[in-house]
Parts: sequence; C-alpha cells; structure tokens
Amino acid sequence: MTSLKPFSSPHAVSSPDDRQNAQTRIRLRIPKRYQQEPIISNLITQHGLTINIRAALLGANAREDGWFDLELHGPSIQIESALMYLNDLDLEIWHDNNEDGW
Repeated sequence: MTSLKPFSSPHAVSSPDDRQNAQTRIRLRIPKRYQQEPIISNLITQHGLTINIRAALLGANAREDGWFDLELHGPSIQIESALMYLNDLDLEIWHDNNEDGW
C-alpha cells in the first residue's frame, strides 16, 4: 500500500488535454461546522464531476467530523477546480497519485 500525501497543490491532476476524462481518489475530512453545507453535492453540481463514495465514517448524530474516501471522475480541469474548491474551504485532503496502489 502506498502512503497518502496531503493535498498541497492545485495541480495534482495533470493531463496534456484538460478536457480529457480523468479519475483521482482522495480522502477528505469535513469538519462538523460544515455539516449543513452540501460540499460533496457541490462537487457534482458546481464542478460537473461524478463522485463515487468508496467509504465514509460519520459519528452518531453528526457530532464528529466526517471522513470520506472519494473517487472523482470528470475532465481533468474540473477535477483540479474541485480540489481548489475543497482547499479553499481549508479541508484536510489526502491525495494518492498512484491510483493502483491505493
């Protein structure tokens, strides 16, 4: 299993053609202060991505932060935009560049 790396650059996904469909997998911590915000829904509606929730960990009655293992599918430029959106919210994001070793 490869090690996870915190997301640190909006250019984590690169492609010779930004319109080319791509896939990336991230792990994301959403603090409880955002529990009323449709963050994952916004990835779909505002960034045009298909999201597959591979796993999630939520506390009882939403008293804890939420942890999500997400696959993001869509054009590379849209994935990059979505990652910048999550970064702008100051969420903890872990990104693995080696998709096969996740």
